Amino acid sequence: MARESEAEGGGGRPEAEASPYPVEEIAAAWERERPGTPVSSIGIVTPIWQLAKLLGDDRRRVLARAGMDPATLDLLSVLRRSGEPYTLTTRELGRRSMVTAGAVSQRVARAEREGLVTRRPGEGRPRTVLVELTPAGHDLIEATVDQVLHREAELIDGLTPAQQEQLAGLLRILLQDTQRKLGDDRIGQVGEA
Repeated sequence: MARESEAEGGGGRPEAEASPYPVEEIAAAWERERPGTPVSSIGIVTPIWQLAKLLGDDRRRVLARAGMDPATLDLLSVLRRSGEPYTLTTRELGRRSMVTAGAVSQRVARAEREGLVTRRPGEGRPRTVLVELTPAGHDLIEATVDQVLHREAELIDGLTPAQQEQLAGLLRILLQDTQRKLGDDRIGQVGEA
């Protein structure tokens, strides 16, 4: 009987009305259970994490269908965006990709095995290594970048162009401020350490 009474609202903690947006429920629960706890970040950080997971998973599916992984997409994209002759030093690849020298080395080795890039020593600099996009790598990135960017444009088309621009500006401010506060300007793939 006690359970029936509680279920009908006759005992125990009253049930809050379900929010159509679960993040609001999380913030309200913390406010109820720990009055004074700052909860304003929940409405921003939680959806960013959720979006990062959804967008990252979707991008991996698109890339898997194209026969590519996120790290290879990043490498080939950086080379393609560099313009002809689509060649950069490994140091420049690391700077533009915002990854470590070790990560660049692994990415280049894998892409070279797949015939997507070639590596050669830099002229006049004994320790410089140049990485160049091959015709096969060029063809793959041309096809893949269209798939990825069209899909991501589709995923954000629920926002007007003005809203997209506003959100991009706010996210840039938040990212730069967070990097400054953490003293960390590295950015990798979602979920990478």
